[in-house]
Order: sequence, then structure tokens, then C-alpha cells
Amino acid sequence: MSKIQNSFHGSDLEKVESQFGIKKESLTNFAANVNPLGISPKLRQSLSDNINVIESYPDREYTSLRQSIADYAKTSLDKIFVGNGSTELISIIIQIRKPKKACIIGPTYSEYEREVILGGGRCQYFPLKASDFFKLNVDDLGHFLSPDFDLLIICNPNNPTSTAINTSKMRKILDICKEKDILCMVDETYVEFVEDIDEVSSVALTDYYNNLIVLRGISKFFAAPGLRLGYGICGNKDLIEEINRHKNPWSINSLAAIAGEIMFSDSQYIDDTRRLIKNERERIYKTLSTSKNLKLFEPTANFILVQIQKHGLTSSQVFEQAIKKGFMIRDCSTFPFLDDKFIRFCFMDPESNTRLMEFLLNL
Repeated sequence: MSKIQNSFHGSDLEKVESQFGIKKESLTNFAANVNPLGISPKLRQSLSDNINVIESYPDREYTSLRQSIADYAKTSLDKIFVGNGSTELISIIIQIRKPKKACIIGPTYSEYEREVILGGGRCQYFPLKASDFFKLNVDDLGHFLSPDFDLLIICNPNNPTSTAINTSKMRKILDICKEKDILCMVDETYVEFVEDIDEVSSVALTDYYNNLIVLRGISKFFAAPGLRLGYGICGNKDLIEEINRHKNPWSINSLAAIAGEIMFSDSQYIDDTRRLIKNERERIYKTLSTSKNLKLFEPTANFILVQIQKHGLTSSQVFEQAIKKGFMIRDCSTFPFLDDKFIRFCFMDPESNTRLMEFLLNL
């Protein structure tokens, strides 16, 4: 059994093609966590009509784009800052704050730790436990956060567990961080997929906490990773000014800026996406819960974490079997605190989801 597949991520279709000799076009990518509806129809229809925007530099302040984001996220224009994807914003914030010691709630996205280490800091994980269904215990986190931490990083909903922290718990976390002088960075890449965004999103909390930064992007919900557009929401005006000073000018190209304005206003697409994901999330969870070989962790986002219960069967073996059936799922053994029994997959169109479920129920 080859071990190379452990390095495969959702964007590694070319590596899969090379390793397994399977054309990437024949694979259904359940590993990328991207909206199965593809890009906004409104964007597809109208972007070419705006091609002339590349003839001039973008507005350095991105005022129109930021206003579109503010309207979409239900916040004010002066709280919005934008960047070349949320990854760039994570990097800039860490460069500015230079955290000596960051707390990361994990298992989670590896880029957080990488950026902290590149910035000269160190990380310590607060582990979510399978025995607790990967749900956060705020009191335990409060005891864990010693005064030598200066940054707390939370992915909410979390990747790969698909668990979420509600706003009531987030307030308690922010109060703890305020008391201990800790900046809290909340990555909301997947929050638009949850059933009730207001119950989970921390955007409204930026009205009350100046130690909070909320980050989002368009790669997953709007299925546009190639546009490289991310944005942040923060009530700390001094911090926003510092972030903007450290960014390169015109970090978002003109097409990405106008595309953002179009996407954020496509209410039909937004509603269709949420409806599809809600229905498929409920159907998949209910269907797969009947399997004695799988333990499911109840999802809130557009993907689900699954623990393999069958003796002798590993995540890498399931990954390879799935590839041969035309499904690319995620082997989660490379995530902190997860072993070779965990897989993750996102929700695609109903027909593809049904085929994947048939495969998993026959493991």
C-alpha cells in the first residue's frame, strides 16, 4: 500500500492522476469543500460585460467592493478590509502582531501553524476530542489559555470536524481573551453553509470586541478559489489601518473586485446553495448513521468527518478504494489529533452524494 496518498489535498487532482493513472476529469472531488453549484450564474453571465475594468487600476480603497461586502455580511463599511485571499490576510495579521505564542484549536487547517512559525512564533494546540464529538468546552479552554498566549486562532465552523461554536460561547471566549490580552482571529470560511448564520457568525460581535478579527473568503461558498479574494471584519480601527499599511497596493485585481460585487448580490444563488447543502447534509447524516462500520460527527458546514469503525480498515485504504470508484475524499490522518481511521468528504450534487454513500455503506 503506497503512503503517498496521505499528502493529497482537495486541490491535488494532478497528483492523484499521476499516482493512480486515473484522469482527473473522471473524478468527483469530494475533498475540496467547494460549492457544488459552481460559480454564481449572475457572475457567469455578466463578468465578460465588465472586462473593460482591466484597462485601469482598481480603486486603492476598494470602496464599492467593501460596501458590497458590508451589505452582504450585515455590517458597516468602515469595518471591512480586503486582501488577496484569506490566506494573505492571515499572513499579514500574523506579521503585524508577531505572536510569540499562539493557541490553535485543533484539529484544523495547517496554514495557521505554518504562518505563526514563519513569523518566528510558536504554537500550542488546544485539542478537540472525539469523545466529546469534537465540540469545544469553553471552560477547559479558559483554563488552558495562560497569560503567555497572545493569539487565539479558531476556525468556525471548523475544518475538518464540521463543528461550530455558537455566538453565546464565542462571547465567553472573547471575554476570556480580553481579560488575558489575547487577540482572537476567527476564520469563517465555511460559515455561510450553516443553517443559521446568525447563530454562528461572529461578525455582529465586532461591534463589542476590539480583540476580534473575523476572516472570510470566496473560495468555498462562492466556488471561486482562482479569483483570490478574501476579506476581514474588525471593530478595531487602529488594527485595520495597520493591516492596510502592510498590504501591497492593488492586491486585488480589477476583475476579482467587480466579480465580488456581482457574487455578493446574487441572492438566488446564495439561497439555492444554502437550501441544497441543508437538504444534503441532513440526508447524508441520516443515511450513513445506519452503518455499523462508520461513526459520524454531526456536521454544521458543507462537509462531514467520519471515523471508520471496521477493524483493519484504514483511512488510506478507503481513500484508495474511493479513488478507484471515481471519488476523491480526504484522508484525515495528517491532521493533528486524528489517526488513520478518519476521513472527510464534502456534499456535492444529490446524484454524486448517493453514489458515494452507496460506496461507503458497502465498506
